[in-house]
Amino acid sequence: MDAGSRCPLQEQLIQRKKYRENLDRFIPNRSAMDFDYAHYMLTEGAKRKKNPNANSPYQKLLAEAMNMNRTRILAFRNKPPEPVELMPHVSALYIPKPRRFIPQNPERILDAPDLVDDYYLNLLDWGSSNVLAIALGNTVYLLWDVSNGSTSELVTVDGENGPITSVSWAPDGRHIAVGLNNSEVQLWDAASNRQLRTLRGGHRQRVGSLAWNNYILTTGGRDGRIVNNDVRIRSHFVETYRGHEQEVCGLKWSTSGQQLASGGNDNLLFIWDRAKSSSNSATKWLYRLEEHTSAVKALAWCPFQGNLLATGGGSGDRSIKFWNTRTGACLNSVDTGSQVCALLWNKNEKELLSSHGFTQNQLTLWKYPSMVKLAVLDDHTSRVLHLAQSPDGCTVASAAADEKLIFWNVFGDPKARSEPFSNVNRIHIR
Repeated sequence: MDAGSRCPLQEQLIQRKKYRENLDRFIPNRSAMDFDYAHYMLTEGAKRKKNPNANSPYQKLLAEAMNMNRTRILAFRNKPPEPVELMPHVSALYIPKPRRFIPQNPERILDAPDLVDDYYLNLLDWGSSNVLAIALGNTVYLLWDVSNGSTSELVTVDGENGPITSVSWAPDGRHIAVGLNNSEVQLWDAASNRQLRTLRGGHRQRVGSLAWNNYILTTGGRDGRIVNNDVRIRSHFVETYRGHEQEVCGLKWSTSGQQLASGGNDNLLFIWDRAKSSSNSATKWLYRLEEHTSAVKALAWCPFQGNLLATGGGSGDRSIKFWNTRTGACLNSVDTGSQVCALLWNKNEKELLSSHGFTQNQLTLWKYPSMVKLAVLDDHTSRVLHLAQSPDGCTVASAAADEKLIFWNVFGDPKARSEPFSNVNRIHIR
């Protein structure tokens, strides 16, 4: 057979070795046969079978001594050798995943004058429509296009009502809640630049934290109260959560919307169960956790494990803690060495980003669960109070007391092509 007529598939395989013997059949091996014994068995052996005396005990002992009890005349080689394996038999071949490149330089830096230097406020949020909202003094600005810095002014409040103490986009990316220093909360339609309503009476002091759960807006105030507001109805008070003794500075609903985490200046962390909410009386907490030794503002629910919560403590604590909110157990605690202001999970990798205040004023990217430092971003010169994540999960905005708004490509470039098999860690071979 000439080379041009070969089957391409066979050419890609390891060619089998050619043996002198044919392994498909058993062929007698002459070198292994005793021809004298074979002649005896064909001639004299037949006579012995006809003679009954040939089977006497003496004859049997003699046959054994002379090795004449063999029943086979023809001899064959051993069974064919095992076939040649096309690939080695390996239970698990480890293919190391290439380490992701993490840019150390900012993508863009914008001025943020009049950003209030207050650890307990929440003044930055990135909506699902890819619009960034930031409160600077008494004004909320919307950044519509990060690439060219296109901005607009949403609202400016009077000095007696300001400054603005919190902002939070609704899940639809169109409506936004604005918390005020005078204890009120305003709801705005950002697309039409129109105020829809004002929520009053839920708090007696400023509203520094906001969190959405579908059409429920949860507000946390300096008075220690947490209020659920149904923004669809006139009488918007639905539930009240009482547990904090000082200002509520952190609020986050879980991805499922079943659990609410709240942190306060009283060093307490509470987990609340939506199913146990009551409209008639204050709702009892699910867990009251006291392990932090300073204010708990930074809260982040894990996107790949629903009951995993990360929390960060203030300047007297400096730790990041991980909680199983199903059991209330603290899974791990890491001393970061500085005040923890905000936390964000990477949506595409098992990584956690933290922003810090005194004494290092940096952003730190951690590998989870080992909590090995992957990168340290230190372009800010004062404490990094706020973090917000773009809808695609790749870009992070940080706002600090140095009045800078910095954009980082720390979680990856969505346009970058991944390496072949980059999502595969192990290949099993048989």
